Amino acid sequence: MDQMKEKFAKLLLGEDMSGGGKGVSSALALSNAITNLAASVFGEQSRLEPMTPERKLRWRKEIDWMLSVADHIVELVPSQQKGKDGSNMEIMVTKQRIDLHMNIPALRKLDAMLIDCLDNFKDQNEFYYLSKDASDSEKGKHKRKDDKWWLPTVKVPEDGLSDKSRKNLQSQKESVTQVLKAAMSINAQVLSEMEVPENYIEALPKNGRASLGDLVYRSITVEFFDPDQFLSSLDLSSEHKILDLKNRLEASIVIWKRKMTQKDGKSGWGSGISFEKRELFEERAETILHIIKHRFPGLPQSSLDISKIQYNRDVGQALLESYSRILESLAFTVLSRIEDVLQADNITQNPNPQPCKHNSLKDDSQPNSVSTSPRYDVETANAKTLSDLLTWAMDQNDYDDRVDSDDGSIDVEPSMQKLNVVTNTSKKSYLESLAGVRSPTERH
Repeated sequence: MDQMKEKFAKLLLGEDMSGGGKGVSSALALSNAITNLAASVFGEQSRLEPMTPERKLRWRKEIDWMLSVADHIVELVPSQQKGKDGSNMEIMVTKQRIDLHMNIPALRKLDAMLIDCLDNFKDQNEFYYLSKDASDSEKGKHKRKDDKWWLPTVKVPEDGLSDKSRKNLQSQKESVTQVLKAAMSINAQVLSEMEVPENYIEALPKNGRASLGDLVYRSITVEFFDPDQFLSSLDLSSEHKILDLKNRLEASIVIWKRKMTQKDGKSGWGSGISFEKRELFEERAETILHIIKHRFPGLPQSSLDISKIQYNRDVGQALLESYSRILESLAFTVLSRIEDVLQADNITQNPNPQPCKHNSLKDDSQPNSVSTSPRYDVETANAKTLSDLLTWAMDQNDYDDRVDSDDGSIDVEPSMQKLNVVTNTSKKSYLESLAGVRSPTERH
């Protein structure tokens, strides 16, 4: 009880413990509380092992406290009431807001599946981890060659993992990949529903060319545009460069959307390019953004995302965004740890293994070109994956109704279809139903 009082006191004070009213908004305070809770409970999940009972209990208890706020975010809906004289009358009653009613249970299910995935490694004895301080001779050919030197080195038997263990790892990998996709989709949709803050808009240049730079702008505005060819022509060798491109693309999209809706031709936001051209260019930028987000799911948040979270005042959206974001982060981390073990097994089996591509959500069985269809066919693996457990409602009109493009391009849709998330409008949830099933024996 004392812990709960302290938590909610900080939320009410907006993290301003002086009580002077200079704290952050309730939405941002709640978002920060969920983020900090996840960081303290999960930290850097460096091993494939179950959470300790103490950590698991703390997570369940405190995340329930935070999510309890959603129970009191309501909307008025019509209902029928029978009067004393037997007549029916229509009255308005309160009901939990539809986006929270549908998506909080969905996120809880994803949460439970990730915890179950870690629990499945409780009794495994085929691989183990060396200390970070272990000598190079102990690590041998399993020594990490990436930039995450602080993570422990995985050791597998000299003859590799057994077929049963390898199949279990692949099954868990497929399941966690589906969880990651779902969490990413929810997070992206919630962020897209948030208003672009005025502070962000005021800091933007006046046109898309200034935001993108001449080289990128010319590449996007050519007559015949191929997004994969465009990305292959850029230097995306580091996280910083990818994030910089993402920031510039998002800024240009905001600029172009404002120009397309600008009514005052004399304004600095006025249009010098035709509406159709600008719509086409903005569509191309959106396509590139979708590809980047799904090829590099571990990217830090963009400047636009950070700004939206900071200035958002909708507590319900803050709950959905922060909860989906920390689940996305955990799913990405668990997926990385699974791939570490599979890579160690691969090294044991093949003296000269090919480099392992980590955490790409792109289906290697698909061609590199981007699908021109607005519908994405979710992979249907034989193993039990999230797509087997959840029924996804796809809103075809979400693609057709987008009219926020600027610099002309052919109609190309990224290979990863966004799942629809219920918002406080009349949109349907991306999850129509959620069955009570368990995991099939994890970005910033």
